[in-house]
Amino acid sequence: DVQLVESGGGLVQPGGSLRLSCTASGFTFRNYAMNWVRQAPGKGLEWVSGINSDGGSTTYTDSVKGRFTISRDDAKNILYLQMNSLKPEDTAVYYCKFFALRGQGTQVTVSS
Repeated sequence: DVQLVESGGGLVQPGGSLRLSCTASGFTFRNYAMNWVRQAPGKGLEWVSGINSDGGSTTYTDSVKGRFTISRDDAKNILYLQMNSLKPEDTAVYYCKFFALRGQGTQVTVSS
């Protein structure tokens, strides 16, 4: 079975940084593009970033461009999201997404 386990969230002050991880299993991770999505309180799912199967192409929603970096370690089956210069509006539960599947999520709270 496909499993996606996110970690690395927490409470951080505005301007701070976090690195999220998503450990994948149950499929050949290196063969697939992966995405990060998030859900803020009271809002729907928002796509944040994507990376293709070889890591050579990355895309970001406009609100995080220049602040977030997606990457992958195919040897460890881990997807990352480095988040810098965090803003209160980045507060959300973050999920990694493989097709229609996602994990349990990790909470990111940006507050002073």
